[in-house]
Amino acid sequence: MFSIIIPTWNNLPLLQLCIRSIRQNSAFPHQIIVHVNDGSDGTLAWVRAQGITHTASPENVGICLAVNEAAMHATHDYILYLNDDMYCCPGWDSALADKLKLLDTDLFMLSGTMIEPRDTNNPCAIVRNYGDDVGNFDEAGLLAELPEINKEDWFGATWPPTLVSRRWWCMVGGYSSEFSPGMSSDNDFSMKMWHAGCRIFLGVGSSFVYHFQCKSTGKVKKNDGGRQFLHKWGMRQSVFDRYYLRRGLIAQNIQLADPDETKELHWQLLRSRLKRAVS
Repeated sequence: MFSIIIPTWNNLPLLQLCIRSIRQNSAFPHQIIVHVNDGSDGTLAWVRAQGITHTASPENVGICLAVNEAAMHATHDYILYLNDDMYCCPGWDSALADKLKLLDTDLFMLSGTMIEPRDTNNPCAIVRNYGDDVGNFDEAGLLAELPEINKEDWFGATWPPTLVSRRWWCMVGGYSSEFSPGMSSDNDFSMKMWHAGCRIFLGVGSSFVYHFQCKSTGKVKKNDGGRQFLHKWGMRQSVFDRYYLRRGLIAQNIQLADPDETKELHWQLLRSRLKRAVS
């Protein structure tokens, strides 16, 4: 069903848990493709021993180059980008597949819903603490309580796990390397999809992954993604999220409309242009 691409950077225990969860909790036999950054912790040897399709670089090349290289090996019509610090819960893929059946286009961006141990004011996530690493992960507790966890579909799909068609991944050029090592590359990809005509940015409320939060981005020197996004697209990320993607709002339907041409939106776009001029 999906070609699942997973970039990883010396997170072997988390990667092993992630792949086990895919194999154990998926309804369909997906293709798994791992890009190994560095791999000096034994990751490269492990994926080879497992016979997992993989690409590799001798040092960390960041998210953008990693996912693009992995995506070149995708054999299915749909590409799902998953982080190595995510655990796929039972039913995660069937919920996405069910949503796909309702679409009459391959120009879409779907996301699963993250369950996270810490509150980051993300309206698209559910906060429940089942541990923040492999060593203290309460897998049994998560699986026992999963039936009582509910969330409605939401607008604003951007972050992994994200599902797009392989055709449109290639059409928009994948992830933009100028955002390496990866801050705001998700937002940039969403904007490229928007400019391609995509209006389906839907978070599927019944597709759950547990997210251990920032196990790779927490150790990398970050690019100034917000500034890069502003200079590339002429608006701040927050404007795109709020007025275009309507991130976090309950999805009353599948497809977004173009934003209303309100005075407030024009003011926010003007503020963005002024900020770009002085930054």
